Amino acid sequence: MSVLELNKVPLEKLRKRTDIASLGFATTDELVCNEQLIGQTRAVSAISYALEVDSKGYNLFVVGNPGSGRTTYALREMKERAAKMPPPDDWIYVYNFDEPGEPLAINLPAGYGKKLDSAMEDLVEDLKVNLGKAFDNSEYEDSKASLVKDFQERVGELMESLRSYAMEQNFSIKRTPQGFVNLPLIKEAPKAEEIADSEPESQEEEKEGETALVTREMQPEEFEKLPESEQSAIQKKSDDIAAHTLETLRVMREREKELKERIKELDGEICRTAIHPILSELREKFPEDAKLSDWMDKLADDIIDNYGMFVAATRDENAEADFSRFTVNVFVSNDPDQGAPVIRETNPTYYNLVGKIEYESRQGYLYTDFHRIKAGALQKACGGYLLLEAENVLRQFMSWDALKRVLTSGELTVENLGEHLGYIPVASLRPQAMPVNVKVVMVGTYYLYHLLNVYDPEFQKIFKIKADFEPDMPRDGDMEYRMACVIAQFVRDNGHIPFTASAAGAVIECAARLVDDQERLSTQFDKISELLTEATVWARMDGSEIVDLEHVKRASRESKNRTNLIEERYLRAYETGVMRIDTAGSVVGQINGLTVISLVDYTFGHPVRISANVYMGEEGVVNIEREVKLTGPIHNKGLLTLSSYLGRMYAHDMPIAVTARIAFEQTYGGIEGDSASSTELYCLLSALSGVPLRQDIAVTGSVDQFGGIQAIGGVNEKIEGFFNYCKAGGLTGTQGVMIPARNVRHLMLNDDVLEAVRGGMFSIWAVSSIDEGIEILTGVEAGRADESGNFTEGSIHSLTKTCLGGWLRRSARLKRSLAKKSGKGGDDDDEQDDIPFEDDSGEE
Repeated sequence: MSVLELNKVPLEKLRKRTDIASLGFATTDELVCNEQLIGQTRAVSAISYALEVDSKGYNLFVVGNPGSGRTTYALREMKERAAKMPPPDDWIYVYNFDEPGEPLAINLPAGYGKKLDSAMEDLVEDLKVNLGKAFDNSEYEDSKASLVKDFQERVGELMESLRSYAMEQNFSIKRTPQGFVNLPLIKEAPKAEEIADSEPESQEEEKEGETALVTREMQPEEFEKLPESEQSAIQKKSDDIAAHTLETLRVMREREKELKERIKELDGEICRTAIHPILSELREKFPEDAKLSDWMDKLADDIIDNYGMFVAATRDENAEADFSRFTVNVFVSNDPDQGAPVIRETNPTYYNLVGKIEYESRQGYLYTDFHRIKAGALQKACGGYLLLEAENVLRQFMSWDALKRVLTSGELTVENLGEHLGYIPVASLRPQAMPVNVKVVMVGTYYLYHLLNVYDPEFQKIFKIKADFEPDMPRDGDMEYRMACVIAQFVRDNGHIPFTASAAGAVIECAARLVDDQERLSTQFDKISELLTEATVWARMDGSEIVDLEHVKRASRESKNRTNLIEERYLRAYETGVMRIDTAGSVVGQINGLTVISLVDYTFGHPVRISANVYMGEEGVVNIEREVKLTGPIHNKGLLTLSSYLGRMYAHDMPIAVTARIAFEQTYGGIEGDSASSTELYCLLSALSGVPLRQDIAVTGSVDQFGGIQAIGGVNEKIEGFFNYCKAGGLTGTQGVMIPARNVRHLMLNDDVLEAVRGGMFSIWAVSSIDEGIEILTGVEAGRADESGNFTEGSIHSLTKTCLGGWLRRSARLKRSLAKKSGKGGDDDDEQDDIPFEDDSGEE
């Protein structure tokens, strides 16, 4: 059997078909199962364990690719477990009567937060009514009037005593806007005309013997005419009276203060009597709590101190009064019948995560109070679970730092970012810290998980459990049936029409194609669901009541057609002759390699012409793309491996003196990967041996130092890419692709390629070594080395070694000739050539 037949891959190995009969149903309507997540045993176990552990630091990081069901499954498990957990306490913020700038945080049993809020609103209204009635009572007015009358009588007595004392000293006391003034009095006989008139009210009469004297106030000019001694005496009396006046006023103020205290005591007693039944009823509605009870005691004292605002509000509906401090801010509220909370925060900004203090603009000023303290996701999830996307958290400023701080300390203080970043301290509320006991489940990619492990030393302390979602799962009969169940479940949940067994089988095959493996199925359920949805749409557009195989195929074709514009442009360049790819004939030093181009939403393969030139020299193998820095490190590694292979094969008994240039023709971008290393080696061997390579066979595969062919990625895209070029130029029946034998299990080729192979118009060959590959490409024996290191005559290796040996001899002779001419070398006749290879004349 020829090497072509021996290494050809049979049709049945080019795509693993789903055994439709083994599925056991005609349409998915017949399947009754509840498969939610399949193929993720490790992740399911980790999530189950993490949600059970109730210890600090045992938060969960779910690792996996987007679309693998990681978020959906984790969220569902969290909700199921949370429903069985006791509901956590409500949290409220209340006014701090001792420190108004530091609101108090109080916890209440679940559901009582809103009840207290409603009760406090009712309390304010009840107080308005009760206090208004209490202070509008006639008994209260009589008691207050009695206190005022007593005060006035006592004040009158004090003033009368003061006036009497002043009269004894011949002074009168007169009240002015500036205060009391002492005026000296003069007693004199009245004038004749004054006797007939009625005496003014301000004058007093005295009878001294039989003569009536009139008392009047001394005028300033009269005081100035008095002798200095009399002025001093009058001034001394005035000062004495002023001292008595001050003492009297002091006593009056004390009496006034006593009056206010007695009225306050009266008001307080009335307030207590009025509010006691209301507050007692309020206390009975809520469970015993020391912190709440203490706050209610201070609330009662504040109501008594500020009863006037309630009375004023009752008497005047338009009266401005702020009763907000007598109400509460329900910070976190939980439903007592719904278990523990499960919060998913999709926009984890700093404020959405840890809460905030809102401000209101009032006439150009920013105002806030404890009612404007708003909870974040961490507070809302307290006592339950919080789901976060790692990428979203890391994108937000300060969110990751805040999350770490809460998970490390176990408490959370609501602080605006200005508190952390402001250079000038600004007066603001400082709410009391709230203890936080929450299980955080963070979802992210492998890359983010690795970065956090490397760059954040605290990461392992707060996320001690990892749930790893695999990108694929085993493919066997049981798993195919379970995948069919997932399809049936998706169809029912989304109201789609049923799928036939053949359609479900095609979807399963597409899941295998997503991972390029016949024995594995993809866990990218979002991609699978897209195919299911689109196939359903095409079926409905056809007026079908079921989704059949052709609808799935059409959905796949149409999806590809929406995204393969770049691939078609490459193919058009080949068809128009802009891009040169030979798909027929044989050429020395030229071969068709295969590359893969990965776009955001589409990946495709296409051939690239690789050429090699060799000539005498000592530079070794040089990749032109590498010289201009268009290659990556992995590609460069493949080139060095290729050079190592040449040394192993041909340099046991002589050095290699050759310069080789390898180029990827018509490529103008970066090249990465070692999947073309075997292709480059075939091209180089052809150039050295002079044996042409078949251009109707494209090659892919990595090579090791011993000439073994290693597996590569994107094998399906590469085969289909070359097939499209051959089909565009016309299939000849001799064309095909040579792949590593280890990639056969990865073949899930499309129907176009399979039909061409079935019709004998296209072939796939699998090789395990360079020797097998070179024989397929050239039709010439690779050659085996005997004990002395010589290869079979006429073989590829023999021809290659002969070429290298001839160049080495010529190179050595040229060096001796140049040395002799320069006077530095010896005589050619005295030197013997020790190179055991034939020269150009064929003589030994």
